[in-house]
Amino acid sequence: MNAIVVRNLRKYYGSVKAVDGVDLDVEEGTVVALLGPNGAGKTTTVEIMEGLRKKDSGEIYYFGRKVERIDEEIKSQMGVQLQKTAFFEYLTVQETIELFAGLYGVKVDKKRVIELVEIVALQEKLKSKVKNLSGGQLQRLSFAVALVNDPKILFLDEPTTGLDPQARRHTWQIIEELKKKGKTIFLTTHYMEEAEKLADKVYIMDHGKIIASGTVAQLVNLLEMDSYIEFTADNPHVLQREIAELKLSDHDRLILPTSNVEESIHMLLTKAKQLGIVIDNVVIRRPNLEDVFLNLTGRSLRD
Repeated sequence: MNAIVVRNLRKYYGSVKAVDGVDLDVEEGTVVALLGPNGAGKTTTVEIMEGLRKKDSGEIYYFGRKVERIDEEIKSQMGVQLQKTAFFEYLTVQETIELFAGLYGVKVDKKRVIELVEIVALQEKLKSKVKNLSGGQLQRLSFAVALVNDPKILFLDEPTTGLDPQARRHTWQIIEELKKKGKTIFLTTHYMEEAEKLADKVYIMDHGKIIASGTVAQLVNLLEMDSYIEFTADNPHVLQREIAELKLSDHDRLILPTSNVEESIHMLLTKAKQLGIVIDNVVIRRPNLEDVFLNLTGRSLRD
């Protein structure tokens, strides 16, 4: 059964088509990731689904029921972790959780509070004031308050932005555990590795439209490429002008798709020598989700 179905969703701002006929299917108990460059329409789409913004037209269904507006019944089944959540600095972690429970009209006893802080590994900070928490701890607190009403659906807006690698992987573990418990998770992220690791289904959005969707394997198969040559160059833009297939990744590495590694390496080295460009850190690898994204949008996720 689908937890969420979106059909022909539209939101225009004058001549700007922020959301232009979006269709989504979010199966119950799965993790679905929405990817897109900045300005693609991701945030507007998710805010409409959360009830934070009004749609111009289109249909939204929650658990098979068509909803014209996100009403109290749907909100009670929904947890939302925004990219940035404003907390009262002089409340403790425990008091903050209790406050948000009250906003949902939910009563939480000490046992439930402890359960929530244990899920996000904040049990040692239970009595600490919010103002004394680190950025990563604040992010985990926002995760805890999103769970306070035991929601069926979780919206996570870039949940690991600003976290160190260890904290990011801990967040991934939390998401995987919540999925095992039957939660439906709708994730927007700037990290391709995160989507590859967590998502059962990925939607790629650009210019207000969904331009591709499927499992990671299905999307990678769209490329019809056996290998990718990835490397650094001291003058990448000159090389890009000479070799049209070259893409620049998020990490300032050049990527060349190929179905014949030997021929492509020879061509690349010959062209670099002619132009006086130094190539370094060459890696030959299988295609991944970032390659799909660059191929479809022509730009990196952080553009």
